Amino acid sequence: MPRAPEFIALSDAAVRAVAGASSRHAALIEDAFGVLLETPGGGVSLGGDAKSRAAAKRAIEAIAGRADQGLETSEADVRVAIGQARAVSGRAPAARASVAGEAPLPVGRRGQVAPKTAAQARYLKALSDCEMVFGLGPAGTGKTFLAVAHGAGMLLRGEVDRLIVSRPAVEAGERLGFLPGDLSEKVDPYMAPVWEALSDILGPDQLRRRREKGEIEVVPLAFMRGRTLNHAYVIVDEAQNASRLQMKMVLTRLGEGARMAITGDPTQIDLASPADSGLAHAVGLLEGVKGIAVTRFSAEDVVRHPLVERIVKAYDADAAKRGRTV
Repeated sequence: MPRAPEFIALSDAAVRAVAGASSRHAALIEDAFGVLLETPGGGVSLGGDAKSRAAAKRAIEAIAGRADQGLETSEADVRVAIGQARAVSGRAPAARASVAGEAPLPVGRRGQVAPKTAAQARYLKALSDCEMVFGLGPAGTGKTFLAVAHGAGMLLRGEVDRLIVSRPAVEAGERLGFLPGDLSEKVDPYMAPVWEALSDILGPDQLRRRREKGEIEVVPLAFMRGRTLNHAYVIVDEAQNASRLQMKMVLTRLGEGARMAITGDPTQIDLASPADSGLAHAVGLLEGVKGIAVTRFSAEDVVRHPLVERIVKAYDADAAKRGRTV
């Protein structure tokens, strides 16, 4: 005799998040766990075998938890919840939507910024606890966006005076001087991901005002030499394209009251000689040093389009097959 469906009581906001627009989220959950999900009112009804329902319930509770905190739920969030529920295998979920004691993140145009995976939660805790944090991993894991959000939060709370973003303009090389405009206009095309994140968090008007006042600054990595950065939050993005000498130079710019986040993907080095990359070298030297933390992301932490995770896994599998380490 078929087992009666299990009913899970949820708030109206949680039910909407679990169902999704045109029941898209519900369809993802049904396909992932082989269950039948309905929303009769006041909650959701789950049909299927006990093991499938238990896994689906964990995903639903994670989605509902985000909704009850007022966080937006996208398809990427649903896929993350599904992946975590599969990995848990009956144990309590390791990832939380927030980290106890962590400094609050700003509210972006799409709602409160919050970690979506366990690695993101560890990363944010490291950013709160340590003066220098390395975030390593593939594209789409949120390492740059979360560093920008944390730095923007510190700037808004007055905990730092400036937010400085630096990046090696490897693609431009000597051609930087031939691009039209001032220094910011020359470098901005290479900083697009960072400016998009800041615009999402601060809004375009506040971002423009703070840039005009010098509170937010863009600096090519080569121009950091000789500076001492006091009371600043520094983000070094695409750090895999910094040479060993550049990496040592920028890491030693920290002054009084300053903090730094260094983000990069060691598998996407654009230097003529990948062995010259200073990111892996610096991590090897500095991991374990007091005040420095390293967070590593994997394909499972990708929160962009689901194809990105599959692409990253395919490249990782190819590297493993060829006996390469990245």
